[in-house]
Amino acid sequence: MKAIQKGFTLIELMIVVAIIGILAAIALPAYQDYTARAQISEAITLSDGQKAAVTEYYADKGAFPTSNAEAGVADAANIKGKYVTSVTISSGGVVTALMNSTGVADGVKGASIILTPTPESGAVTWACKATKSGGKDQLEAKFIPAACRPDAKPAPKP
Repeated sequence: MKAIQKGFTLIELMIVVAIIGILAAIALPAYQDYTARAQISEAITLSDGQKAAVTEYYADKGAFPTSNAEAGVADAANIKGKYVTSVTISSGGVVTALMNSTGVADGVKGASIILTPTPESGAVTWACKATKSGGKDQLEAKFIPAACRPDAKPAPKP
């Protein structure tokens, strides 16, 4: 009489382990990219408040502010988040959010999100640029929000 088999064979267990390994190999890079995009979105969110201040300043004075103080916002070092070191307003009303160089995803360490205003028919239009640490090279497109990609058209500020 044949004995009834109970449990799994070794080959079945090895196949399951291999499948789990393949799924993990696919999921991990996707998760890392998602994490980096979430960290970049903090920079965009913190910059939005400064965009409003620059736009209001322009509407009131007809020129762009050259500093955080002139725009009436907090000092650059005080506008920070978990992943963002500072948000600075510089000459021409340019808003720059600087990512931390530690504690963030490798692809966005020290990156900058640069928002540049342009007056257009009484309104202010914003162009966005995302650069790697050092500001010379464009940040990888997979990390950049859609509105900030090189092929995106600047959106007017209502």
